[in-house]
Amino acid sequence: MAQVYVGMGSNIAPERHIRFGLTALRARFGPLDTSTIYANPAVGFVGADFLNLVAGFETHLTVYEVVAGLRDIEAAYPSAGHGSKQESRALDLDLLLYDDLVLRANGLRLPRDEITRHAFVLRPLAEVAGARRHPVLGATFTELWAAFDQARERLTPVVLAGQ
Repeated sequence: MAQVYVGMGSNIAPERHIRFGLTALRARFGPLDTSTIYANPAVGFVGADFLNLVAGFETHLTVYEVVAGLRDIEAAYPSAGHGSKQESRALDLDLLLYDDLVLRANGLRLPRDEITRHAFVLRPLAEVAGARRHPVLGATFTELWAAFDQARERLTPVVLAGQ
């Protein structure tokens, strides 16, 4: 079985869409190991704050089947514009890691470059996969988070009502 980690974010009715996204991921892929949910300002455009987290799960599906499943879930929650990553999003699901696979093909880049660029990806990933090693850099995600400039991006832990 492959160990998979997915980044999830929303800044359009984010509490509702994060709940729906988690429900859809569980229905499609089974039990999830989830990080803390963090609020953070939009990066790369002006927009409402995002809620972000990382979910991990095991699967027998291929990497491409996982990506297709994520796209199917996202399609139920369209963005505010034309599908650009630089706009408000009802639900954004990004495959961060698929085991230790390093892949640059068919528009898929694994591990995701955003892992080491953004606190809203690295911090929750370090929570759920801290002892795992980055497949290219060799450092654990806990080590990468400790070395990250944590003052660069503001993250605020969020607990959803009823959680």
